Amino acid sequence: MRRFFRRSGNGPRSDPALDELRLEAKRGRALVEESREIVVVLDEDERVVAASRRARELLSGLEEGAPAPNALVRSALTIPYEVDGRRETILYARDSGDMAAYEELRAGFTAAVSHELRTPLARVLALLESAALPGADVGDLIQQAQGEVDQIRELIDDILFLSELESGHEVVGLGTTRVFPLVVEVVESLEEQAVRAGVAIEVEADEDAELPLRPRMIRVVVQNLAQNAVRYAGPGAHLRLSLRHEEGGVELVAADDGVGVAEEDLPRLFERFYRADRARASRGTGLGLAIVKHVVSSAGGTVEATGARGRGLTIRCFFPAA
Repeated sequence: MRRFFRRSGNGPRSDPALDELRLEAKRGRALVEESREIVVVLDEDERVVAASRRARELLSGLEEGAPAPNALVRSALTIPYEVDGRRETILYARDSGDMAAYEELRAGFTAAVSHELRTPLARVLALLESAALPGADVGDLIQQAQGEVDQIRELIDDILFLSELESGHEVVGLGTTRVFPLVVEVVESLEEQAVRAGVAIEVEADEDAELPLRPRMIRVVVQNLAQNAVRYAGPGAHLRLSLRHEEGGVELVAADDGVGVAEEDLPRLFERFYRADRARASRGTGLGLAIVKHVVSSAGGTVEATGARGRGLTIRCFFPAA
């Protein structure tokens, strides 16, 4: 194979192919070195070839040419590959602080789920025990128990959906979607529930407005916003769902004139399982607004809640223009 060389000034000759290989090697080392994660590259004998600065800071005794710590090899995500006939492995790991925070979050979430499930399960048990008593209205008690089972099913569905969102298994946005028809569809599906609750729903929207969400995610956001008002605003309340173009993006707003929320509760409305005083006795899962926030944030938007006791609640979702 013939190779062509170029002389630069009076210096040594340069091979473009070799220069490119050197550049790729530097680039690869920089990617590993500057990674904010624990990244370690091993050769086929499980000796360290390269490691990120983060890895060297957190793992004592990590040196190039030395065997990798057994604990790291056992716990890390391993990605084997082959380069120029050599078998190597990339290890990705979390630092102990991240793991501790994750474990704390997981334990708290598990405890909250257990608590939320325990209440409707206790009601089901009490209703079934009552149904066994002489003279009990079995049909009515079974109907009540069915309502509690539906509550448990809804809670489990919301937990699984939120888990899929946070793990990235459920994609939030693929392009943009026209919103108005979906808002109308959701409102119509909630009409019977809203009538029972004594809440009137009005839609006010720019019919050509689009959001950077999949249709399913738009339905999820609108339904949770509307259901939040239907469940908690109180009889005689009025909910306005508005969608309009604002400077720099599109705004989706759910504003009701119902019983409202204490101002100190507003910052916590988007927490999992958090309920304001009136909502604690409701049939909600406590996850609806947490799901709304996650979907909107994943699409690059922001969510805020405003209002006060006796002055209704307004939730604004803003999506910046692409």
